[in-house]
Amino acid sequence: MKVISTKGWSDYGLLDSGNGLRLERFGKFVISKPDPQAIWNQSLAKSQWEAADAKFQNDTWIKKSDFPQNWHVNYKELKFLAKLTPFKHTGIFPEQSLNWDFIEEKINNQKSINNSKPYILNLFAYTGIASLVAAANGAKVTHVDASKPSIAWAKENQTLSNLLDKPIRYILDDAIEFCAREIRRGDKYDGIIMDPPVYGHGPNGELWDFNKSFPILLDHCSKLLSDKPLFVIANAYAVSASAIMLKNLFEDYFPKGNLEYGELALEQESTRLLSTGIISRLSFI
Repeated sequence: MKVISTKGWSDYGLLDSGNGLRLERFGKFVISKPDPQAIWNQSLAKSQWEAADAKFQNDTWIKKSDFPQNWHVNYKELKFLAKLTPFKHTGIFPEQSLNWDFIEEKINNQKSINNSKPYILNLFAYTGIASLVAAANGAKVTHVDASKPSIAWAKENQTLSNLLDKPIRYILDDAIEFCAREIRRGDKYDGIIMDPPVYGHGPNGELWDFNKSFPILLDHCSKLLSDKPLFVIANAYAVSASAIMLKNLFEDYFPKGNLEYGELALEQESTRLLSTGIISRLSFI
């Protein structure tokens, strides 16, 4: 088990954490929001926290008068739309940059062997950054999410990144129902990405309960893997279990490969780590 952490990149940084909060920079804007696990002391001065451009307090955003409704954040050659949502996030989960690099590496490894275009399935795909990374590197992507606004946001990101010519198929559907149909169709994927919530529902009221639904989904995904797969990635947030749970499930449902599992974390500028969730990644190339 390992900690997989990132220091961020030119358009993102975790500036500080503590006292139940985190202070982050997205592009040119600094944002403060709650993080219940950050119960240690803050490192930066109070004045630096108070200078944040936006703060999430009492279930609402308090913003400076000139704060925009949305703005752009860059990552390598990609560009995303950031917004302050009622759920206290911006539509960008920066710790996922570790997976974006992983996806890029595995796709390019395959291209160096046979120059083929892999088929990638992105489940609970949200604003679609992982989909853009895969497509930008030559993959054909099926992007599945149960939220119309999230799919619209993902399409905006595709436009901003000048990737409209790349093959991304957007599907509004329940993840389990979609995978079951793909099995019946006989479709296969070389890479699968999963970012499931603890609880949720599909567009037609389908219920998602992580502990009950996730093993079913993994069973479906095991049947959708191609004969020569590249990778399988699963992230989990706010789940009352360790990464060992993900490891054990991957060993139950997927063929042997290079399996790594542990915590995803952000490194703040004082080198302190902030855990954001658990992960299991399986690669075959």
